[in-house]
Amino acid sequence: MRERHAGPLRGRAQDFESFVAGAAGRLLHTATLLTAEPADAPGANPHARRLLTASLARTFAGWERLRGEDPYNRTRQELAARFAREAWRHHRPRGGLLDLLTPQERLVLVLRLYEGVPEEQTAALLGLPEDRVRAVCNRSVATLRGTRAPTARRGPARLLGAAP
Repeated sequence: MRERHAGPLRGRAQDFESFVAGAAGRLLHTATLLTAEPADAPGANPHARRLLTASLARTFAGWERLRGEDPYNRTRQELAARFAREAWRHHRPRGGLLDLLTPQERLVLVLRLYEGVPEEQTAALLGLPEDRVRAVCNRSVATLRGTRAPTARRGPARLLGAAP
């Protein structure tokens, strides 16, 4: 009985390992941008690594149910959702590239500009109106360019679906 189930599990594990080998670097960079940790030294982004590991574990758990769905998109959605739920942990300054931004601004900016997720998909994923996603993205870019003062740091209640 055990041998009969070993084949499909091994194939599932191999497929997942191939996916991780190809996508883990970019997903780790996405997680590092979200957590605003510096990525300079190896191991300098422990929060991002934990966030990614939990997201990959969730993707692996649902691997059989993907049925043609892109595992990268599924993992990216899980990463964004997990970050949104745990934003209070990623709210302290850490010296990363996007440290000037609030968690909501980082999430929108990373999804829109780094990951290339269309505005309407970003809005649906975050439960925000499209014009709000556009405004947050524009505000984030202006902050990073230095043409606008950094947004006052707000608590996680402002991360998803809340008015400005």
